[in-house]
Amino acid sequence: MKDEANMSAGQTTVDPSEVAKFEAMAAEWWDPTGKFKPLHMMNPVRLDYITSQIAAEFGRDLSDDKPFAGLRILDIGCGGGLLSEPMARLGADVVGADAAERNIPVAQVHAEQSGLDIDYRFTTAEALAVAGEQFDVVLNMEVVEHVADPLSYLTACQQLLKPGGLMVCSTINRNPKSFMVAIVGAEHVMRWLPKGTHEWDKFITPDELGNLITESGLRLVDKQGFVFNPILWSWSISSRDLSVNYVTASVKAA
Repeated sequence: MKDEANMSAGQTTVDPSEVAKFEAMAAEWWDPTGKFKPLHMMNPVRLDYITSQIAAEFGRDLSDDKPFAGLRILDIGCGGGLLSEPMARLGADVVGADAAERNIPVAQVHAEQSGLDIDYRFTTAEALAVAGEQFDVVLNMEVVEHVADPLSYLTACQQLLKPGGLMVCSTINRNPKSFMVAIVGAEHVMRWLPKGTHEWDKFITPDELGNLITESGLRLVDKQGFVFNPILWSWSISSRDLSVNYVTASVKAA
């Protein structure tokens, strides 16, 4: 496991070619029919999973007005703020960070229009770790398949967590089905995403991600699948089907 002392501000797992893809789409983050349509469609189940995991880990009642008050949450790879904004509405102190510079003003303007105070930053997980930032929760959603070195990246995320902290990490499985669904289906047939958004060989199996999480210094406590039903045209959470999109929860020792 990497020692935090060995991390320098100049080290990063950012892949410039991956950043360029998302910068090119930055203006469309809040268009539910645009290039981020899949995320808008998936967002309700992502939020259900995230909020339930945070509530369970920190003993919060989701029926309260501001159940996450007092919690500091990092949304790494925040994009336009699709997750940062709901966390802020639930009372959390939110930092949204992204390595794609053009995403930040989009997120800032939308948060201001929504009356939300969110600390958006053009930075990386590694830079935040070097600066000694600490969070109760790290939301690491659909990012790990885009970085150059997943273990180094996850290690930085682990360093960003306070003892007893929670990381929620989602990504895409690597198998023939995920190639057909996430690349052929989403990019070529439905054209939900620009061609080349995903690279199949960068997808990570649940076992591989579990091993990386453990090696980074965290303990895996849960994993579930996000499943799309093309008949009902809706997403759901499944404990059995992790064949394409899936999510994990892991904790740092107290």
